[in-house]
Amino acid sequence: MSALLEVNGVTKRFGGLQAVSDVSFSIGEGEILGLIGPNGAGKTTLFNVVNGVYKPDKGTINFAGKDITKHPPNEVVHLGLARTHQIVKPLQDMTVLENVTVGACFGRDYLPLRQARKVALEVLERVGLAPRADTLARSLTIAGKKRLEVARALAARPKLLLLDEVLAGLNPTEVSYMIGIVRDIRDSGTSVFMIEHLMQAIMSLSNRIVVLSNGQKLAEGCPEEVARDPQVIEAYLGDPDIAEKLGARN
Repeated sequence: MSALLEVNGVTKRFGGLQAVSDVSFSIGEGEILGLIGPNGAGKTTLFNVVNGVYKPDKGTINFAGKDITKHPPNEVVHLGLARTHQIVKPLQDMTVLENVTVGACFGRDYLPLRQARKVALEVLERVGLAPRADTLARSLTIAGKKRLEVARALAARPKLLLLDEVLAGLNPTEVSYMIGIVRDIRDSGTSVFMIEHLMQAIMSLSNRIVVLSNGQKLAEGCPEEVARDPQVIEAYLGDPDIAEKLGARN
C-alpha cells in the first residue's frame, strides 16, 4: 500500500505549551486511520497542522507526493485533502444543497456552478440528505448537520478526508448510519483519517489506529494490538478488559 499522507516528526507549540511533539505516521491509499487519545492529547491540533490551519514548528507533511508543510487550507483542499469540524459549521441561512455546492465549487477541481450543483446532489444522495436539499441548514437536527458537514467535504472530491468526531452526539441508530457512510467513503477509494471517542465504532472502522497522549504518539497498530497495549490501557482506555469488551471487529 503506497503512502498518500506522510507526517514526519511534527511538533507544534503554543507559547510554553507543546501541543504536539515529534509525531510521525502515514496513511495509505484506501485506508482508514483512526486517531484516539484523551481530551487535550493534541488530536485536533494535529488535524489543524495536517490541513494547514497551523504551521508546524518542526517536521514535514507530504501529501500525494507533494510537500504541503507550508500550504494554507485553501491550497491543501485543491490538492485533494478535505476535512470536517468537531463543532459543525454549516452556512445556516443557505439551503442544504447550497452548502454542499460551495464545497464542490471550492474543492479539488474548481467546479463551475452548474457542475458543482450536480456533484452536490450526488453527494446528498450518498449521505441520505437528498430529500432535505431545499431545507435551510439551520433547521437540520445535529445528526443532519453532521451529515451535511461530511457532504460538504465530500463534494470537494478529496483523496483524503479528515473526520473530526463525526459520531459525537448521535444516538445508536444515527451512529450506525454514519458508520455506513464512512465505510462507503473508504470503499469508493477515498482514504479517511478520523478522530473519534466512540471506541467500538473506531475499532470496527479503522485499518490502523494511532494513539496520542500529552501530544506524543503513544502507540500505533491494528485495533486489536492497540486495545491490548498496556500503555494505552493505562493512559487512555483505563480498563484492562477493554479488548474483550470491544469484542470482534465488524
